[in-house]
Amino acid sequence: MELFLYSFEFESSRGKTLVFADPHLGFEPFRGINVKSSFERKLAEFIISEDPDIVIILGDVKEDLGLKGYTRKILLDFFSMLKDYKIIITKGNHDGRIEEVTERFDNVSVVEYYILDDVLFMHGHRSLPEVDFKKAFLGHIHPTAIVSLKGVKRKVKCFVKAGRFIILPTINPFFEGMDIREGIKLIPFLKNVKTVDLLIPPSIHIEGYSI
Repeated sequence: MELFLYSFEFESSRGKTLVFADPHLGFEPFRGINVKSSFERKLAEFIISEDPDIVIILGDVKEDLGLKGYTRKILLDFFSMLKDYKIIITKGNHDGRIEEVTERFDNVSVVEYYILDDVLFMHGHRSLPEVDFKKAFLGHIHPTAIVSLKGVKRKVKCFVKAGRFIILPTINPFFEGMDIREGIKLIPFLKNVKTVDLLIPPSIHIEGYSI
C-alpha cells in the first residue's frame, strides 16, 4: 500500500508505534478539486490494518486553516473510525481549532511536541522546545528531491536526514511535495543546513545531497 511507503513504524516503550506526517484531510475544496477522494477513510483503514498501539501524527492533520463545516465532518468521520487507537497529534500550522473536534475523543491528544523514549516528535514550523532528545521526527515541508532514476530525472517524495533530525514526506498521495532545497528553509532550526541524506521509498539511499 502506498501509504505504508510514507509512514514509519517502530517498537517503543508504548508498543507498536506508527508515525506519519501531513495528511491534510479535507483538502479537496481548498485545492480546487470537486471530486471527493475519501482519503480520510483510506487513511483510517490503513491505520486499522497496521493495528498500532499508538499513532503519532506530525501535524497538519487537516488542510483548512480554520474549521469550516466540511472540515469538521471529515475530522469527525476520521476520528470516529479510530476510537480504539491512542492518537497523538503534534499540532501543525494548519491545525487551528482542531481541538474543537478532538475534545470529543478521549483517545486523541493534541500537543505542541511529544517525547517518547528520548525521541522528539513535532511538526517543524516552530523553534525547538527546550528538551533533551537523541533524535527527532518532523513533518511540515513535504520534502521531495529531483533525482535521476534509470537515466530519467524525476521529482520524488523522500525522507530527509539532517543530523539527528528526520523529516517525513506527506502521507497524502494526492500531494507531490516541495523541493527540499526550498522546504528546508521553512524549518527554523535547519534553515542553514547545506547537505542532507535522502531515503527514497522503497529502498534508494542518497548520501550528501546538496541543498
